[in-house]
Amino acid sequence: MTFELKMTEQQAIDGLRSTFGNEFVAADVRGFCRANDIGYSTVTKKIQKYKVSKGKWNLEVTTKVVEDIEKSFKAPAVTPVIEQNLIPEKDDIFVKFGPFTDLKKIIQSKLFYPTFITGLSGNGKTFSVEQACAQLGRELIRVNITIETDEDDLIGGFRLVDGATVWHDGPVIQALNRGAVLLLDEIDLASNKILCLQSILEGKGVFLKKIGKFIQPKAGFNIIATANTKGKGSDDGRFIGTNVLNEAFLERFPVTFEQDYPAPSVESRILGGVASQFGVTDTDFCKRLVDWADIIRKTFYDGGVEEIISTRRLVHIVRAYSIFNDKMKAIQVCVNRFDDETKQSFIELYDKVDADFQLPVEE
Repeated sequence: MTFELKMTEQQAIDGLRSTFGNEFVAADVRGFCRANDIGYSTVTKKIQKYKVSKGKWNLEVTTKVVEDIEKSFKAPAVTPVIEQNLIPEKDDIFVKFGPFTDLKKIIQSKLFYPTFITGLSGNGKTFSVEQACAQLGRELIRVNITIETDEDDLIGGFRLVDGATVWHDGPVIQALNRGAVLLLDEIDLASNKILCLQSILEGKGVFLKKIGKFIQPKAGFNIIATANTKGKGSDDGRFIGTNVLNEAFLERFPVTFEQDYPAPSVESRILGGVASQFGVTDTDFCKRLVDWADIIRKTFYDGGVEEIISTRRLVHIVRAYSIFNDKMKAIQVCVNRFDDETKQSFIELYDKVDADFQLPVEE
């Protein structure tokens, strides 16, 4: 089979394919050129778009396809996190209590020192971490953990964007790259899929096997986890959905803080700040709420009741009062989440705490 000196692109392709198949190397092209009395550079220019690497061509793969594949591995995160300000806003009415001062010292040190905070629901664990970062001007990336949370959610994965497959960094990688504080909220809801963080909890970074890249933690990176339990499950069934976490995983947290509800004097200051923020001037109401919650909590710890009034719920009641301007309604709508017997006993108790309170009249 011979060709004229002016060989077309299609003739070159057909000739090479019939002789060598779809894949061939430079030596094959040179032999083809000698056999057909045509210059090597002339032929290679005609098949340039099929070049997959130096001295190699594949007639089934164009250069554009190769570039698209390479881009999918080198592409940045879909949302350039560098453009985001991740420092939480300062709350002017925040009142520090519990382990806040120690927690702030850990964050301020910028040392890698994974910290576990445990305590009953609604006692300000997450809020304390946010405000510590806000006061120190530290970036915070919060991840709400569930039973479904997996490596793809935490580390990252490929996403389809505008028809192209690109790598998207997960929150853990973003925190590593930025030297931010990573908050794993409600970590005791996690399954064993959380073990993908083992090496990161040792401060060693992580190898992204899907893109062949190792991420080294930037100075200041740290991990803080919050939970209602200590990672051993909920024996009393109070926190349904919490799981027993792997012992080796828990062991990678060198320090654990136990956060209780604030003392009555501190809680009064908290509610006073919330009241002023929402235009509530009845300071006595706030004090009565704190006394009421304190009695309920003591009864709860003694095993007398199965439910508890959290600081968060007291804040809900104050906000409800600012809306309805009715103590009874504010309390009632905020304790409706409890069963009827518990709800009624809580309302009756408040009536004993606050002499001005009027129980609803049954019709």
